[in-house]
Amino acid sequence: MTQFLMNGRIQTENLPDDTTVLQYLRRDAGRCGTKEGCASGDCGACTVVLAEKEGDRLKYTTVNACLTFMPAIHGKQLITVEDLKHRGELHHVQQAMADNHASQCGFCTPGFVMSLFALEKQQQAFSVEHTQHALSGNLCRCTGYRPIMAAAQAVCEAPQADQFDADAQQTLEKLRAISATDQPVSMDELAARYLAEPDARLVAGGTDLALEVTQRYQRLPKLISLSHIPELKMITLTGQAIHIGAAAPLSDCMPVLHDEFPEFGELLERFASQQIRNQGTFGGNIANGSPIGDGGPVLLALGASLLLRCGAAQRELPLDEFFLGYRKTALQPGEFIEQIRIPRVTSEARQLRVYKVSKRLEDDISAVCAALQIEVRDGVVVHARIAFGGMAEVAKRATHCEAQLLGQPWQTATLERACQALEKDFTPITDFRASREYRMQVAKNLLRRCHIELTSPETLMRVTHYV
Repeated sequence: MTQFLMNGRIQTENLPDDTTVLQYLRRDAGRCGTKEGCASGDCGACTVVLAEKEGDRLKYTTVNACLTFMPAIHGKQLITVEDLKHRGELHHVQQAMADNHASQCGFCTPGFVMSLFALEKQQQAFSVEHTQHALSGNLCRCTGYRPIMAAAQAVCEAPQADQFDADAQQTLEKLRAISATDQPVSMDELAARYLAEPDARLVAGGTDLALEVTQRYQRLPKLISLSHIPELKMITLTGQAIHIGAAAPLSDCMPVLHDEFPEFGELLERFASQQIRNQGTFGGNIANGSPIGDGGPVLLALGASLLLRCGAAQRELPLDEFFLGYRKTALQPGEFIEQIRIPRVTSEARQLRVYKVSKRLEDDISAVCAALQIEVRDGVVVHARIAFGGMAEVAKRATHCEAQLLGQPWQTATLERACQALEKDFTPITDFRASREYRMQVAKNLLRRCHIELTSPETLMRVTHYV
């Protein structure tokens, strides 16, 4: 049973757990303003907004309805484009789109409207960069971005109160009145249930798992949602490590990681779209065991470990012992990732460089992702952890390359020996993203680029650098 707030009323739905919000809206609720474009989270035509309790206020976030399973919206308010018009008049976000001629064919317009609606609710002053990030998951095939940006500027520079602001306290009261979920709400409940049903699929963000339903047309009869367990969403810092709950959304992780590891934060800005980052998690990114998940290489380079739990038993496992093969991990039946632990850097000389090579700069899957943590003292490499994604059947450390660097002078000759060692570390494949020769050459060049950036920081090396 899923209960949520929609159009001011508490809705109770008994639907299979693998029903997506988009399927529900178009098939069961008759709300067809939310469009199906790609069914994979790329185009943003299905964007809806979820409002949930955050203390004594409401937090508004955009999600892809095509990738969101119904149990994830239990206890939340579901807002679609049909809800914005009020008393016969367009919402001011809709009016701004119309005034700025920001709609052409109109198919993408509802998704853009919902992203702009959520952007305004963040109550931030207009900036091009922030707006581009907020809209990065919305695709306009008519190339009408200029007027859409103009509409965003109009909305953010002159924010207006609306019916959602007026009803905020009433909405909070209705959300508190929603019945308890039948999904686990504590770590102990999750551990007991998963131990009893080890063949069930755990769902945090579900942004990859949902593709089995939307792209492969499979059924997922047993799902356990992690959306209602507060401990799994916690992010805490100690003197030694950053502790990230396995179900913490990437968008919540970004500020912390950007402060601690700016290169990691910049990578996450290219990690899919805002809608995906609002749902996707490091726990899911790692448990997938995918060779092209961008989280794996960086976490390997940082020496991360995982806190795993099975029933009442816990164990900590270094991440480089977790990946066993293509989509195969060290997780035992009934065992799940509870937390990701990232050691904090205590040496100012230790540098992290992260590179993502993909066909598009943003919102694309990597052909090669490289993460290099290097420390040089008195011209000698004293620490080197180097990992790549897209180069093997799993995200993997380049141990032969590391061995060629450690204890050696940080100079070109050393780099060239390390580049050659990459051929012992990896045997990449050819697929539709890149050839094996291209991947190997890119990996070597990224190692060379890291050397240039660390030895000649005044040299601009990236397309995102501006002068």
